Amino acid sequence: MNWSAVNFDWNQIRAFLATVEEGTLSGAARALGLTQPTLGRQVSALEDALKITLFERVGKSLILTGAGLDLVEHVRAMGQAAERISLSAAGHNQDVSGDVRISVSDGFAAYVLPPILKSLRSVAPGLTIEVIPENRLSDLRRREADIAIRHVRPEDPELFGKRLKDGSGSLYAATSWLEEYGRPSRIEDLNGKDMIGMARPEVMLAEIQKRGINLTDPNIPFRCESSNVAWEMLRAGLGFGIMSDLVGETTPGVERIDLPGVNRISFPNWLITHRELHTSRRIRVVFDQIAKALA
Repeated sequence: MNWSAVNFDWNQIRAFLATVEEGTLSGAARALGLTQPTLGRQVSALEDALKITLFERVGKSLILTGAGLDLVEHVRAMGQAAERISLSAAGHNQDVSGDVRISVSDGFAAYVLPPILKSLRSVAPGLTIEVIPENRLSDLRRREADIAIRHVRPEDPELFGKRLKDGSGSLYAATSWLEEYGRPSRIEDLNGKDMIGMARPEVMLAEIQKRGINLTDPNIPFRCESSNVAWEMLRAGLGFGIMSDLVGETTPGVERIDLPGVNRISFPNWLITHRELHTSRRIRVVFDQIAKALA
């Protein structure tokens, strides 16, 4: 086939390459922050444009056809070229300056964001970053912030959102607490134990009870809306609690409690900005740097 005679849509190419790398439409959709139907339409549109079949279905997986194998090497070369263009563009970020405000939960702001900001500083030293640590949702339309990291998809058409890799949370406790009360090996071992309240007690109790742990309101004697303060309570050995694995797995003196039948909590992560701001150079640089770090 004469590939040069075909007008490629880069979104279709990205959808195809992601499907090759992930092996399923659902996995590719998660990787690109798209819905599965949207990604499927892009792959189908590429097949229509090329007038070939790229994949065969085998169970839930997709296997490249001969024509797909022929195309994938060309597509990977295109992806590598795009990466070189991106790196070249990053060299011009030294000239980017101005203020950018990032709204994010206080726990994320304290434990996850700092290394990302350090990397951003090396890429665009002319930027001034204001971090707004808050657990409520900032109103981007009213310019309370330029960029927000949230766990919910934006519904407002004026907002632009990119889905990042899903986050996970687990049960954690300080090593000192585990040594005092014993390391649980069954769900029942946590019944009646003290828990740190990092959100509204009724919300946490619902999550815990869904996992078969029998706790009631008196079992949450220490509570704080600030996840930073609650986390320090946990580190001090006042009880066990729930925390993002990004935080828990990098905190010394704290251990994850793995119990049979208790799954990790999964939650989506969205990087959001106002559509108008998305075209701003300084916002774009920060947006892309955060997206890359959390991909």
